[in-house]
Amino acid sequence: MQSATALAILGLAAWYILSLLMLASLRLYHTLVIGKAANSFRTDGADLPGFGERLSRVHANCFENIPLYMVVLLYAVATGQTGITDSGAAILLYARMAQSLVHAASTSVAAVYLRFMLFAVQNGLLGWWIWQMATGR
Repeated sequence: MQSATALAILGLAAWYILSLLMLASLRLYHTLVIGKAANSFRTDGADLPGFGERLSRVHANCFENIPLYMVVLLYAVATGQTGITDSGAAILLYARMAQSLVHAASTSVAAVYLRFMLFAVQNGLLGWWIWQMATGR
């Protein structure tokens, strides 16, 4: 049976791929149906207003953060310290997914606060795990 840490690693990778596929599908739609040149998309998504811009930021945010999460989780696996990360690994994954979904859904003030809270949960877990692994506690 796989540890919760290993499953979170797979889940984070799958979530990243899903965000990439959603963005690629949206851009493909804009290319094939709307006629936008395939080489004209802006990386920040500013040329895909509304949902498209938010989806571009969701993907970029995953690209910016998931590698760090993976490094910490893989370190726990490699050093036999999954006992530290297993109890919160699912929380990390679900907080990442929820942050992305909230980001894609809205940029309202309430949504921004919720996104920040979910981001804080993720990074709070990482900080706690790093401290525990570094100090052997």
